[in-house]
Amino acid sequence: MPKSATSPKSFEAAIAELEAIVQEMESGNLPLEDSLARYQRGVSLLRYCQGTLSEAEQRVRILEGDTLVDFAAEGFRSDTNEAGE
Repeated sequence: MPKSATSPKSFEAAIAELEAIVQEMESGNLPLEDSLARYQRGVSLLRYCQGTLSEAEQRVRILEGDTLVDFAAEGFRSDTNEAGE
């Protein structure tokens, strides 16, 4: 996704900033204009994150031959140890 002057450095940076905005807004201590500005920035960050995730999904689809595979269906379990238990 193209980055503008106000785009975050990365997906992770966008998530961190979005979480900070949510905390600020939930505090209830922001004036109305600041709340609106934070909300607008939050929407922008959300769209950035959605676009980034969409691009990642598309890349996975290409790598998987347009077939997303459920890890559980493939026998993949994140809680298995090296012995396969």
